[in-house]
Amino acid sequence: MSPKFRNALAAMAIASGVLLPAMTSPATAAVDTSDPQRFVQTLTTDGFAAMKTGSREAAKAKFRALLAQNVAVDQIGDKLIRRWLPKITPAQHEQYKASLPGYVVGTYADRLFEYSDSTVRVVRTQPTAGGGADVITQVTKPGAQPIAATWSLTKVGGAWKVLNLNVAGINVAMAQAADFDSVIQRQGFDALLRMMAARK
Repeated sequence: MSPKFRNALAAMAIASGVLLPAMTSPATAAVDTSDPQRFVQTLTTDGFAAMKTGSREAAKAKFRALLAQNVAVDQIGDKLIRRWLPKITPAQHEQYKASLPGYVVGTYADRLFEYSDSTVRVVRTQPTAGGGADVITQVTKPGAQPIAATWSLTKVGGAWKVLNLNVAGINVAMAQAADFDSVIQRQGFDALLRMMAARK
């Protein structure tokens, strides 16, 4: 994965606090899922708040909560391995789904603290096919060029959830799927599961 992609994804993750088992916490309680723009704005606020707890473990726990409650985890997860779904067993699929949240936190959480002083501005919102919405934002870190980030949202159970991100021109889901494909093609699906388990 290129440094540019990792930096862009880290910036987006800290902005959202979500690319990182559900639980109730002050961070999750404040997210307003009724409107796309308010959803993104309140989610970014909670993401930054999680970085200021003084404890990385506490921050990671809040990231897990935000991920579980505000991201369409199962839908995203299946998209990442879509070409492999007909070839894996139900047990492998369940293990993959159980490992995905921990993998995301383990892969990106430590880099997120580099963006704790960033700000997020919502530029505009536009509807998408199927009743979804794209929320275009700008993530700014002092001393660095702003990063354009588009959140693709979908409704699940009447609430808005993150379905994908496009950061600095990089489709996050496509990039992560390519990484997973590379591991599976070279070493098999069980190797992917072992890699994911090792990074939680």
